[in-house]
Amino acid sequence: MEVRGERECTECGTRWSYFETGSVACPDCGSLRSVGTGERRKHTDAPAEIDLTSVLARLDDTPLSDLVDEIKAECRTYLRKRGFIRGGELAPLDDAYLAVAELRHAADVYGRIAGPGGGRADATIHDGDRGPEGASPGVTDDEEWYLTTLLRSADTGERPDADDVPPRMHEARGLAAAEAALEYRTDVSTYLDEHPDPEANRTLGAIRDRAKRIDALGGDVEPAEADALVAAAAELGRYLIAGDEDALASARERLERMN
Repeated sequence: MEVRGERECTECGTRWSYFETGSVACPDCGSLRSVGTGERRKHTDAPAEIDLTSVLARLDDTPLSDLVDEIKAECRTYLRKRGFIRGGELAPLDDAYLAVAELRHAADVYGRIAGPGGGRADATIHDGDRGPEGASPGVTDDEEWYLTTLLRSADTGERPDADDVPPRMHEARGLAAAEAALEYRTDVSTYLDEHPDPEANRTLGAIRDRAKRIDALGGDVEPAEADALVAAAAELGRYLIAGDEDALASARERLERMN
């Protein structure tokens, strides 16, 4: 959307930047009576923080499977507020967005694995370690570690290394990568409407194609492939934001290797 970046309170005269607060309420007196001033600019981002304090406080005495719905709801609230155009300027594809997206999908996968009873397996399993009829056992220590690690570090944007993602959680990594790449692609496309760049458009199309493929596979790809897609999207952003030609070349190489 396009908004006027400066606002002025009609009650007390305070002026502030809507791009920084994301609110029409006066930061001084709290009045909702304000008017926009200045030039209109595209703006899709809003200030947002992921607040998992309540969940973290109950980790020691509540089964993790009982907390997944609350985790997913908090993640969705955060992600809905986020975007990548701030006052007409393109922002990077940041680690915080990626971590929260992965946490949301990991919580969803964990909940499905655990099932209604929140069952746990007695030991770590690997590919092929399933019951006689292909039934999935309960969650494993590795899967619980993975979700808990994301949960404890989502606010810092840290994620487990690709090699540490348990096999049944590959889906979460892949879907989060596809989701983030497609959301970033949407805002980059909007940005390019006013800042045309044929080379960026071509690379953006390749990012969309790879992301759609991963999404169609339900995210079930190797974590390294998911990470390569995210890295390519981030490098395209770096090219557009900082004019880094090497970043554009690197993005293209990554995408070509994904064929």
